Amino acid sequence: MNYGFYRAACCSPVLKVCDCVFNSEKIIDCARTAYSEGANLVVFPELCITGYTCGDLFLQKSLQEAAIHSLEFIAKKTCLMPCVLAVGLPVALDNALYNCAALLYKGKVLCVVPKTFIPNYSEFYEKRYFAPYTTSCPKTIYLSSALGTVPFGTDILVCADDGSNFNIGVELCEDLWVPLPPSTKASLKGATVIVNLSGSNEIIGKADYRRNLVKMHSAHTLTAYLYANAGHDESTQDLVYSGHSLICENGSVLAESELFNNGIIYADIDIERLCQERRKTTTFIQESSTIEEYRKIYVQYKKLNLRPQNLKRFIDAHPFVPSSKEERAERCKAVIQLQAEGLAKRLRHINCQNVVLGLSGGLDSTLALLVTCKAFDLCGFNKKGITTVTMPCFGTTDRTYNNACSLAKECGTTLKEIRIADSVSLHMKDIGHSQDIHDVTYENCQARERTQVLMDLANKVGGIVIGTGDLSELALGWCTYNGDHMSMYGVNTSVPKTLVRYLVEYVSIQASQNENSKALSFVLNDILDTPVSPELLPPKDGVISQKTEDLVGPYELHDFYLYYLLRFGFSPKKILFLADCSALNYPREFKIKWLRTFYKRFFGQQFKRSCMPDGAKVGTVNLSPRGDWRMPSDASAAIWLEEIDSLK
Repeated sequence: MNYGFYRAACCSPVLKVCDCVFNSEKIIDCARTAYSEGANLVVFPELCITGYTCGDLFLQKSLQEAAIHSLEFIAKKTCLMPCVLAVGLPVALDNALYNCAALLYKGKVLCVVPKTFIPNYSEFYEKRYFAPYTTSCPKTIYLSSALGTVPFGTDILVCADDGSNFNIGVELCEDLWVPLPPSTKASLKGATVIVNLSGSNEIIGKADYRRNLVKMHSAHTLTAYLYANAGHDESTQDLVYSGHSLICENGSVLAESELFNNGIIYADIDIERLCQERRKTTTFIQESSTIEEYRKIYVQYKKLNLRPQNLKRFIDAHPFVPSSKEERAERCKAVIQLQAEGLAKRLRHINCQNVVLGLSGGLDSTLALLVTCKAFDLCGFNKKGITTVTMPCFGTTDRTYNNACSLAKECGTTLKEIRIADSVSLHMKDIGHSQDIHDVTYENCQARERTQVLMDLANKVGGIVIGTGDLSELALGWCTYNGDHMSMYGVNTSVPKTLVRYLVEYVSIQASQNENSKALSFVLNDILDTPVSPELLPPKDGVISQKTEDLVGPYELHDFYLYYLLRFGFSPKKILFLADCSALNYPREFKIKWLRTFYKRFFGQQFKRSCMPDGAKVGTVNLSPRGDWRMPSDASAAIWLEEIDSLK
């Protein structure tokens, strides 16, 4: 099963300028290697059959004919390969010479695509040899008696015949560097993959610019973009070529070659992901009706038989958290800023300089307090207007209690301690519930009492209650309805649990670098080391007895499932496959167990999300009923659970 993936390769083969026989043999060698690795599509550089740097020799009939003969040779030698090859060569048509890409499949030339934009500035003199493609050009071209007549033009897509939308569009080098690349139109007419046969020379800083160009173009066309570049065997008479090739997908680099290192790069591109993104982005197709129809050529690919160990693509086990320390620090800084700006705007709008926040000594309430402090700084408010409330009850441990008190002190807030055991006991007596029965009623009585205290205290001080619950808890419904589920503004509502930890850690690191805030860093580090728990059941020997992840499963699994469910709408089968491909080091049966729990809870707990408080979106995934997610509270999960039950 290929799960919507197709394998692509970019090659920069060894080359001799003007030696078509040598070059075609090297192209064939690379094609065979790539095909043996399961490639469905193999892309070579611009004019790779002759070399890009032939100069005036392009106008020699002998070189032109040699290029066609070599194309015949490549076709003959690859006739048993059910994959598409894209090779570059000069092609004469009528009274002009064109810089072209020829697409081959199983020994046949499917089409020839000419270059549209011919550079003639700085170090480029292509107009000296090549004519630009125009719509007045013929729609077909006769290549040779062996290759026959084939489609010619830029309005051609090579498509998989299996309905997968693996549709290939073509452009050449400079075509990408202009304001409106041909691939923009191709993508609007269905191309999900763009191949670019390039002869881009190397100068200082160009590799970074090229990388950013390819990344961003793949993003705004919602495509996989394969950029195969001329290698260091091109002539160095005036320029140097590095073979800098790239495979990007919707703004992300999947594979990139080292400069000056001829060879092959591979990546498994996710066509399903691209199609889902296009369907979600409803503005994508709005201009497509104004573009002429494209001719489509259908081919049949050998399906990849993917296993987690052979997927040529990095699957991050923590998709909400950048793996690079530098990127992670930038992400944390940005997220906290967004959270704080959202709250600051709300406080300014309602002219409120007082807030109330329940502080448990856990990660979520800690992050909420840190964000609230930053919001107060943005507004220029005195932090004494932040009333932090610790409400010890049956499950509170000394560790979390002391950390809550220390954190409130180090942040300069007004701390109140309100012990709620007597109130909860009286309430349970009123409803006829025994304190010896530690069930959901026992737990929720405490959660709702805490929320009532916070709400009433907010009325007393003329403030609002800041919610502490995070995105992962909302996804699982791991919150007490009208308990910790409710507030006047939820600062963590779009922050997943796996990111919460790093946000608190980021603040701790920042605090440790300031002599006056090292005590804050110390308490934050101890909070980071504390097990995640609602602390609603009595501790054992003074230690937390109720650990959330023992009850609902590991948050890193649930966050992984949540990301791919909401961001791309993938099926449970594909999500599990991606989890198997990642570094989530759990037995498969364990992952399936919690995948089922995730879907069951996600569908069953929507009613809590339907009335969740306001809170700013800070990432690509959010569950606000007023923003990203609209779902009926009584939708059936049967389809998804049935698929999970079929997994082994």
